[in-house]
Amino acid sequence: MEAIYRELGIDVKKHEELMNALGELYGKLFLERNNRPEAMGYFDKVMAEIHGKRIEELYQLRKSGRPLVGTFCIFVPEEIVISAGGACYGLCGGAQFTIPEAETHLPRNICPLIKSAYGFKLQRTCPYTQLADVIYGETTCEAKKKTWELLGKLHKVHVMHIPHMKGDTERELWLRELERFKEEMERIAGKPIGFEELKKGVEIVNAKRSAMKRLYELRAKDGCIPIAGLDVLLVNQISFYDDPVRFTEKVNELCQELEKRIERGMSVFPEGVAKILVAGSPMAPPNWKLHWIVEDSGAAVVAEEACIGHRYFRENVDISGCATEEEILQALLKRYSNIDCACFTPNHQRVKNIIRMCEEKKVDGVIYYTLSFCHTYNVEFKKVADALKERGIPVLKIETDYSMEDVEQIRTRVEAFVESLS
Repeated sequence: MEAIYRELGIDVKKHEELMNALGELYGKLFLERNNRPEAMGYFDKVMAEIHGKRIEELYQLRKSGRPLVGTFCIFVPEEIVISAGGACYGLCGGAQFTIPEAETHLPRNICPLIKSAYGFKLQRTCPYTQLADVIYGETTCEAKKKTWELLGKLHKVHVMHIPHMKGDTERELWLRELERFKEEMERIAGKPIGFEELKKGVEIVNAKRSAMKRLYELRAKDGCIPIAGLDVLLVNQISFYDDPVRFTEKVNELCQELEKRIERGMSVFPEGVAKILVAGSPMAPPNWKLHWIVEDSGAAVVAEEACIGHRYFRENVDISGCATEEEILQALLKRYSNIDCACFTPNHQRVKNIIRMCEEKKVDGVIYYTLSFCHTYNVEFKKVADALKERGIPVLKIETDYSMEDVEQIRTRVEAFVESLS
């Protein structure tokens, strides 16, 4: 890997510091726990090689002229990237490690995810960022929109405008943006993307999302919780890094093991444990703080209403009946415009989906998680909280960043919330 890192311009010393800290944290939060499904061993290996084997695979793809697209958001039409024979993956952006350096360029009072991701580029400690032919930047919040201008001076950035309303005019604009992104992928790949390529790309991503939805349905079923929420969060995070076909196979293997556990009543939590739905801001790795605290406090996280969670895999792209490239692009538009990100106004559908998830999972309470200075999710808390209150569903709001300084404060609040549920 050293030769690849040198070619990518990685700061090897800082990168080694990061990986040592990550390995220690991962061992404590994941590997030291008992009664984990055996199939989680694959995902542990992925994390152990997160900056190793997968980077080698992506490096070979790039050498063969395939497009590599780094992302921060689920509005990226990954089907188009895969159609071009490339790879679409999440970029590093969930660690406190890079934020101090980012704050030499960015204000302190913006979202830690944005600062973390920008800091990884400044430090040259994320090989995924260094490998990307292009970083996909979407316009879902004000801080992101302005950060893309700064990031664009350090790396090639393709900005896709995501309208914040969903009328006919906005959908027409969105369709033009999808077409423009397809043209960019064709330019990098050096070849056109036809109907069959688009169809295959959609089928690959649909299969991945279907496997993740299967996992979601099995994580709390028939009174049994066969897997910890922290482990499912990890799987959801890895879905943005791993090869999609291989990932789909491994998730389905995990699901098969969970089905057997459910048949035997093999739960990782005691009977009667409080079941929690986490709603709100995305959790990029290694941001595992909230799930760790919740489950260490005697509750079980059984669902995530988030971009890294249910919002990502809830719906597939319906291409039944599609016969042309244009029709597939229309199907992509329909699926992606159904995403209920807090950036939209009005956004009644998100509240309905949260209530539906609470009913599906029979949760005892909701923890509304928001990153510091994430104004869209912060403001939308009022609507969500009012709807939950009407239905008698308790809710706790947690606002935090990536540091570990507030762990005990959060733990005290979570423990009191869990106790109130019992």
